[in-house]
Amino acid sequence: MTEPVLALTDVRKSYGSNEALKGVSLDIAPGEIVGLLGPNGAGKSTLFQICSGLFSPDGGEVRLFGMGYKDNASEILKQLGVVFQSRSLDLDMSVRANLKFHGNLFGLSGKLLNQRIDTAAAFFAVTELIDKPVRTLSGGNQRRIEIVRATLNMPALLLMDEPSVGLDPTTRKLLGQHIRGLRDTHQTSILWATHLVEEVEHADRIALIVAGKIIRVGTPAEIIAAAGTETLADAYIALTGVKPMAAVVE
Repeated sequence: MTEPVLALTDVRKSYGSNEALKGVSLDIAPGEIVGLLGPNGAGKSTLFQICSGLFSPDGGEVRLFGMGYKDNASEILKQLGVVFQSRSLDLDMSVRANLKFHGNLFGLSGKLLNQRIDTAAAFFAVTELIDKPVRTLSGGNQRRIEIVRATLNMPALLLMDEPSVGLDPTTRKLLGQHIRGLRDTHQTSILWATHLVEEVEHADRIALIVAGKIIRVGTPAEIIAAAGTETLADAYIALTGVKPMAAVVE
């Protein structure tokens, strides 16, 4: 049996009296796209930050590529790509300079780094932006560059926290196509945290999270069947009691 690239077992996290995660368990297989779907405040970002090594859980176990962060952080991070919910590009640098700086952190340099930048930019259709100052880019295009940056090290696992923030509907659809293409081309596993149902309709599996608990995991078809509905959006409402939110475009 193939070992999961991400294995969460009874993960718990509290902030004072607020129990953000209440025993979350979830596995992601190599080459699998999993949508972490839930309303704002459900615990998605907290779980994401624990998976990316920013926070430690109060209880439970977190293993990436068969390793824990305590003794293997550098080895894990070499194989990990991360797109955070908040923007993190340097506005006063060019796109290329931002990407080179990030690539250097992963030990990439010279011809190899330039090739990775050009390849990733072409893959995500942002080549024309590569030498522009980040400050001149729209919020949506800055988001696209952050996704390019997260894939420079060709990660085995890509974590994305609300990656489509600021993207228009057409670009969100293209993002989904690019991410599935990344999986198909490089066998990258992906955890996509979102509150937008349409973003994970084509995921291999969906984990519904509400109030710090994962209440159901299954393929989109299994989620729909469990709810007895005709669409994933209706299933989301039926199983969580939460009405899906519309995307906000900057």
